[in-house]
Amino acid sequence: MHTSRWVVLVVTAVLPTVACSGAAAAPEPPAPAAVATAAATPPPVVVLDPGHNGRNGAEPAATRRLVPDGRGGEKACNTAGTSTDAGYPEHAFAFDVAERTATKLEAAGVRVVLTRPDDDGVGPCVDERGRAGGAAGAAATVSIHADGAAPTSSGFHVAYSDPPLNPAQAGPARDLATALRDALRSGGFRDSDYIGRDGLSPRADLAGLNHATRPTALVECANMRNPGEAVVVSSPEGRERYAAAISDGVLDFLGR
Repeated sequence: MHTSRWVVLVVTAVLPTVACSGAAAAPEPPAPAAVATAAATPPPVVVLDPGHNGRNGAEPAATRRLVPDGRGGEKACNTAGTSTDAGYPEHAFAFDVAERTATKLEAAGVRVVLTRPDDDGVGPCVDERGRAGGAAGAAATVSIHADGAAPTSSGFHVAYSDPPLNPAQAGPARDLATALRDALRSGGFRDSDYIGRDGLSPRADLAGLNHATRPTALVECANMRNPGEAVVVSSPEGRERYAAAISDGVLDFLGR
């Protein structure tokens, strides 16, 4: 965890004795101590948004209600997400990777805020998730997901809001997405072969990105329906690899 330290410098000046009219003058009192303090720099804040939630599928009325999509329309509050063919759910994958990522970022001196505290709830809705970075004063927000596409499709992609709706989306969000893309590549993961281009996917339809006022990107780590990638996302070792790559990308974006 980040530790703030106060540095105190003390400087004392003493004037020499001065003779006057044959009598020694009393020495001047010491000058007041000059104390300088180095103000503690607060750690950067990163919001991690693990996609979906454990009880979304059991509460359809709550998840299907409409919320603003950030571009003048509406969409469902949330969804249950996808799963591997063996039944390992996206919501559990996303939460585990988010927790592992948080541990790594905190060890690097970053303060982490999660959009949900566990994997046994409903929501929050996508518009609330999108606003989470602004509410926390975040330097970056990363939404963590896995996809459910055709079994022959594979690879990761990183989405960002486009066309941009505010300055944070106009450049910083793409920079964050690019940093995450590069880190995932370095971690041994392949670009998606079925969506986006060069591992990046500009999107106008994702409310969590449209509502963002801080640099925000969404990582679709893998296709859970692909047999090979299902093995990776289902294993603790695989999830640790994803967390390491995501934390590396965030730290690179933060310049740490």
